[in-house]
Amino acid sequence: MNLSGCGTALVTPFHSDGSLDETALTAHVHWQIEQGVKLLIPCGTTGEASTLTEAEWLRVITLTVEAAAGRVPVFAGCTHNSTAQAVANAKKLATITGLNGILTANPYYTKPSQEGQYQHFRAIAEATPLPVLLYNIPGRTAANLPPETALRLAELPSVVGIKESSGLMTQITELLAHAPADFAVFAGDDALALPTIAIGGVGVISVASNAIPGPMSQLVAAALAGDFATARTLNTRYFALMQAHFLEPSPAPIKASLALLGRGNETLRLPMLPVTEPTRDKLRTILQSLGLLSA
Repeated sequence: MNLSGCGTALVTPFHSDGSLDETALTAHVHWQIEQGVKLLIPCGTTGEASTLTEAEWLRVITLTVEAAAGRVPVFAGCTHNSTAQAVANAKKLATITGLNGILTANPYYTKPSQEGQYQHFRAIAEATPLPVLLYNIPGRTAANLPPETALRLAELPSVVGIKESSGLMTQITELLAHAPADFAVFAGDDALALPTIAIGGVGVISVASNAIPGPMSQLVAAALAGDFATARTLNTRYFALMQAHFLEPSPAPIKASLALLGRGNETLRLPMLPVTEPTRDKLRTILQSLGLLSA
């Protein structure tokens, strides 16, 4: 299993009544792979996992695995602030045939100590035969996973890498300076994909690639190949769109972009709401400037 390249943190499509749109999800997975995406992450933050029932969570992951059909790895979101529940969820995911691994974030709300985080992640890793990608996203969880703790976890056989969304390049650099060669460090922010790869990262787990999977895949592939001239050109071209997807709480802006592109709707589940008109207008303007929408 090659963990590198552009991965997509998949949106979860809903019908206008809020129910799961299985047909749209399957089509979205096929399009992502056809456009060059190398890793799929269903039921993460972008997938509104916290609003899904357990049955829906398992269904979204199963559909993603079936649609991917082994063409690219699928790592399923498996985050909870109760270690016992996270362990139970990881065990459930291990029963899905074809699932390649799990992505699990810092325990949210509880603000555990570093030792508490270490024991939490270790319990999950030891409870499942699936490979584990850590997910450090302190902006949403109020808990940071610094290099010293991440490196302790990297010693566990099943912990294969991390999605690093701290936004702290010094922290990411320190981690990469000391991480084992086979420990995959993904940028967790589109805007940091290029600098993270430049210092040794293996790719990005992207929000923007939901809407522009081809360009994001090309950007990452160029950077990994050492063609930084091409990567910089693509990064500059699409940077405004990457940033615009966080003008309001994600995933509302990326769903707005998909709707503007005719690839979905803006249906979200409370407490998430569709973007405001000023944000939608900005997204429309950026997409038009990129030649992705007619004027």
